[in-house]
Amino acid sequence: MAWELSEEHEAFRKTVAEFAQHEVAPKAADFDAAGQIPTSLVHAMGDLGLFGVVFPESVGGGGGDFTALCVAIEELGRVDQSVGITLSAGVGLGANPIYSFGSQEQQERWLPDLLSGRALGAFGLTEPDGGSDAGATKTKARLDPHSDEWIIDGSKSYITNSGTAITSIITVTARDEDGSISSYVVPSGTPGLTVEPAPFKLGWHASDTHDLSLAAVRIPRSHLLGEAGQGFRQFLRILDDGRIAIAALALGLARGCLDIALDYAKQRNAFGSPIGSFQGLAFQLSDLAVKVENITNLTYKAAWLKDQGRPFAQAAAMAKLYSSEAAVDATRLATQTLGGAGFMESSPVARFYRDAKILEIGEGTSEIQRLVIARSLGLEVR
Repeated sequence: MAWELSEEHEAFRKTVAEFAQHEVAPKAADFDAAGQIPTSLVHAMGDLGLFGVVFPESVGGGGGDFTALCVAIEELGRVDQSVGITLSAGVGLGANPIYSFGSQEQQERWLPDLLSGRALGAFGLTEPDGGSDAGATKTKARLDPHSDEWIIDGSKSYITNSGTAITSIITVTARDEDGSISSYVVPSGTPGLTVEPAPFKLGWHASDTHDLSLAAVRIPRSHLLGEAGQGFRQFLRILDDGRIAIAALALGLARGCLDIALDYAKQRNAFGSPIGSFQGLAFQLSDLAVKVENITNLTYKAAWLKDQGRPFAQAAAMAKLYSSEAAVDATRLATQTLGGAGFMESSPVARFYRDAKILEIGEGTSEIQRLVIARSLGLEVR
């Protein structure tokens, strides 16, 4: 198949997997309990080149492709979903908008820290009354002709990486005075920008998430990202990329659950035999192995299409839809396989079980993915 991973990708996978096993897996439960990822780990990921892997060397990146980023997200997500989404959001929602739409001045100012892991960026799109209707932006921006500054008022919800100690910028979407949507770069600490206290979430406990309030936030005119009125088009492009990344994150979770369940099924004895010898469980694990294979093919085909510069929106939606729902199934089966042990928080499976549900919601719900796919099939649905 054209999207089979190269030797370079597999070598990179081995490097990231070793990092994940030695630096992340032993501490994942502690990260989850503390509700945060240490800044030192983000810096270590940066030193490994993970935040810059997909960007060209001309802007300080590693010169890799999107497939390599998916490999990294998969391997991190295999042991800790919060760490995996921190990388995914740091690259796709933090650095990518600056690289894809920013001016040379904006790139030179913010990309070096974002690509090195010295800083994290966030993307403020979702609003309290918006959700899946991302075009229903109520946050407003107007240009003050006297100061030549943009004044932004509004609120954003569930914004990843927006309140860490090293968050440097938050790109926010806002409706201009003419009614169109544009994107603006708001540096952390700007007066009027309030990062609300972190909510207690069902899963992704160590992933940084906050609501944002913007009250008469003033930023220089030069902080407009790209052309005025192009914000809607920009975030649709960002979301297409993000859906493949979420598929890779779900792949890591499903693989992790399959590995844990298989090990337990081979070692745990009941009624005189390993529980994996009974068809009731063996067949379910076989079905999960098929799902993992399907996720792999859908995810890396979508990444390959993107890397080849070919249309990939439908493939991204398919990968995200199937992988996220399969990942939820994987956590349910892994928990059932481990029985009481799987219900204990001392087991990674319990954390995976909590983490999985958001995969069906973030970067576009399963319903939105079905809408995208249906429209790509020529169906006029709403």
